[in-house]
Amino acid sequence: MNNNKEIKAEKVSEIREKIEKAKSLVLVNYQGITVEQDTELRKMLRKANVDYKVYKNTMVSRAAKELGIEGLEEYLEGPVSMAFGYDDETTAAKLVADFIKSSKKLEIKGGYVDGKVYDAELMNQLSKIPSKDVLIAKFLGSIKSPLSNFVYLLSAVAEQKEA
Repeated sequence: MNNNKEIKAEKVSEIREKIEKAKSLVLVNYQGITVEQDTELRKMLRKANVDYKVYKNTMVSRAAKELGIEGLEEYLEGPVSMAFGYDDETTAAKLVADFIKSSKKLEIKGGYVDGKVYDAELMNQLSKIPSKDVLIAKFLGSIKSPLSNFVYLLSAVAEQKEA
């Protein structure tokens, strides 16, 4: 009996560490997915440094309470799997949403990002936001374009004055 409590405490600790380490957590209803689809999803997520696990809802609820996270319990009903995104806030949601489009089997129930619990609608919106690297590249590109035009203008003015 004591051993069982220790095992449960270790699992709760493991879940708590994953939630603390993750930049995002996506809660997914995995009911109806085949083993092949599950394997495909896990491979895809693993390549993107997203950990995909199924834990007992009561254990996740305990870990969330220990971390002071409120509101996650309402999404922990029925079969729930979790995608822990470690690199950025959008990757896990984006990959799960892309997989849902192709398989039509999974359903995002909710999630936890940056200290806040979100419902399925907001997690789906999050999945449409480009990753941090893409946003930075777009921002730098938008800065570079006017600067390039300005340098070209200065170069044309300098050539005109030489002539």
